[in-house]
Amino acid sequence: MLWLPVVAALFLIGGIWLGYAFARHDSRSAARHKLDMVFDIIESSYVDPVDWDSLVELAIPELLAGLDPHSAYIPADERQVANRDLESKFYGVGIQFQMVEDTLYVVEVISGGAAERAGMQAGDRIIEIDSINVAGTGKSSNDIFRLLRGPEGTDVSVRVKRSTSAQPLSFTMTRAEVPVSPIDASYLLNDSIGYLRLGKFSGNTYPEVLNSLAQLRYDGAKSFILDLRGNTGGYMNPAVLVANEFFGSGNVIVATKGRTARDHNVIFSDGSGTFTGENLVLLVDEFTASSSEILAGAVQDNDRGLVIGRRTFGKGLVQHPFELPDSSEFRLTVQRYYTPSGRCIQKDYKPGHTGEYLNEIIDRYDRGEIFSADSAKVDSTLIFHTGTGRMVYGGGGIMPDIFVPSDTTGVTSYYLKVANAGLLRNFAYEYADLNRGRLNESRDTRELLEMLPSDQVLLQSFVNYAHQKGGVAPRWYYINISAPLIVNQLKALIARDIVGMDGYFEIVNSTDPVVLEAVRALQDGSAAFPLRDN
Repeated sequence: MLWLPVVAALFLIGGIWLGYAFARHDSRSAARHKLDMVFDIIESSYVDPVDWDSLVELAIPELLAGLDPHSAYIPADERQVANRDLESKFYGVGIQFQMVEDTLYVVEVISGGAAERAGMQAGDRIIEIDSINVAGTGKSSNDIFRLLRGPEGTDVSVRVKRSTSAQPLSFTMTRAEVPVSPIDASYLLNDSIGYLRLGKFSGNTYPEVLNSLAQLRYDGAKSFILDLRGNTGGYMNPAVLVANEFFGSGNVIVATKGRTARDHNVIFSDGSGTFTGENLVLLVDEFTASSSEILAGAVQDNDRGLVIGRRTFGKGLVQHPFELPDSSEFRLTVQRYYTPSGRCIQKDYKPGHTGEYLNEIIDRYDRGEIFSADSAKVDSTLIFHTGTGRMVYGGGGIMPDIFVPSDTTGVTSYYLKVANAGLLRNFAYEYADLNRGRLNESRDTRELLEMLPSDQVLLQSFVNYAHQKGGVAPRWYYINISAPLIVNQLKALIARDIVGMDGYFEIVNSTDPVVLEAVRALQDGSAAFPLRDN
């Protein structure tokens, strides 16, 4: 009868499981019963006829909002445009936005689009579109799309609130094809360091990154800087494929964990990478999110390269799309991302408090984290170790190996006034347009810079322009403080119009502290592969 205790134990375990299952079923049934009662009472007693479709359309987003900040509902008529910014091209002004508690946040301004050229910035809050109030009016995402979209070549005007401006700012943009190349810039910083700015992880990211890296290596690059600042993510697979290019065989790239064991997955490098020996630095900031954080976490935890900049956003929730019978869709969070060392990328959040979640970036500014490493939020109870024993921290986002604060050098009230008013951009465009015939003879950024007037002449011309066209009175105490920043911005903006985005970043990066720190790390051996704990 030795089998009797075994059978008894199996019955006990089965009973416990059945009890849990029935309790779970009863709990869910009670909730459904309660909801059905509300529907029945509304149907039988509400004073007016009820449009049930509209009611459900309102209820589902609220239901999902109570789960986490990234589970979302997409009505049937919005599905077609929901992923258009991740395709090869589309027509519009070139912004990603998110409606949160009746506030329309600009999440991303697409490089090369009309909004970027007009001077809009991530973080702007749109309050009007073509004089139509969109703040606090209950407009849906589809309503916003209809207002922003239109025939190619037509204009759309928006008013936004910006944290650095006391008054709302106005922008007029011409709708056009928005280039959605994932590569914002790719060029040699010097004879041996290749720089690649990666804007997003879209369907064509992997082949374009592979081609850019191959071209940089052909041109002489022996080390690479991948700039992920402002990269809000996109698809996961391209990030995994890009990471795979830098690893040999058997390195963990990312792990995902869900509610059950079948939702747990670990993705390893397969050994097919073609850039496994070059030294590598990744640049990150507070707007580096999601798929970008997968790449940064994989590089850091495998000691494959240095991560330089500021703590990343902390978006580590995985959404799966579920299609409903009416062709609408809801994206439900089903997994969390974990780095190879076991860190959860997702930062803390309170269900139902999406606005507070998005504003956490503003909190970082308020508490000084953006400007001082000592103010960075580090959870000392969540310590992890890389493959070579280097200490890294959990708690949400990727903490950089080397912190570089936000650069406010030269930012004065005068600079903010002319920048927010779009005067830097407008002056640069008019200068480039007036001198286009001559400037187009330049073959590269170096030759273009040689054709521009001296810094003092360029600055004086701009100050006169800002006074005459923008009504901004010269205040030379502040102008002199901001002079290097203003001149560098003007040169970069002129270069963008004449030689393209590579020229813009060549000039901007020449004084960028994060890029300069990356170059230093590559030149002094700090980023030598494989990394070791110092």
